[in-house]
Amino acid sequence: MLLKRRLRPAILLIAAAIGLSAPSLAQTPSLFSAEQRRAIEGIVREYLVTNPEVLQEAIVELEKRQNEAQRKAQQAALTEVREAVVSAKHGVVVGNASGDVTLVEFFDYNCGFCKRALGDLRGLMKADGKLRVVLRDLPVLGPDSVEASRVAMAAKAQLSGDRAFEYHARLLETRGRIGGEQALKLAKEMGLDVARIQRDVNGAEVQQAVATNTMLAERLGLTGTPAYVVGEEVISGAVGIEPLRQAIETARKCGNASC
Repeated sequence: MLLKRRLRPAILLIAAAIGLSAPSLAQTPSLFSAEQRRAIEGIVREYLVTNPEVLQEAIVELEKRQNEAQRKAQQAALTEVREAVVSAKHGVVVGNASGDVTLVEFFDYNCGFCKRALGDLRGLMKADGKLRVVLRDLPVLGPDSVEASRVAMAAKAQLSGDRAFEYHARLLETRGRIGGEQALKLAKEMGLDVARIQRDVNGAEVQQAVATNTMLAERLGLTGTPAYVVGEEVISGAVGIEPLRQAIETARKCGNASC
């Protein structure tokens, strides 16, 4: 099924390259007789069967164009919401709060890729004393994630700096599914005011944080976690430490993640 979905736009690209498309063939009967349409379809089919590599080339080109269109759309959206994205409001600032470059991560506590990417974030912060990091909860993996996120945001209101990152890291490293119970248990272990967390979890501040982070993710066209913002670029997925390091250094040099 996935192959069919990918091949159809590729075939349309090929048809468009010779001045035709499936819709145009069907919608302009005055230009071609039924016999001519069958002949054209036969020619296209024969060409694709004889040269199947063209399909792969078309798919690659299609994905390239789609990725470029998405990148431009994200850059345009980021221009509009950048101040809200990098703001400490509704996010947790770790690393150097006065750093010269900000890295924003959208994450979900039940995201396996986020768990693996935690080491990348640790490495970046350890090696770069000028890096400011904003952590933004984006619970997209079910009710457990939403509960964990809400409790975590209430808990982190009592924390800052290294302690906030310790809570974040320890919760990400928790085995199994993470929900509100696990987030509250960790808060208790770290000596936080659990009664206050239980009050705050349904408070206006946490509700606004969830709504704001969701809105920002939608505006940026994020489709999963982790997702990062560096300079004027949105980087999707657990890409590894080196691409993030390069984006940070380029942003430091040029003001953007690419010069």
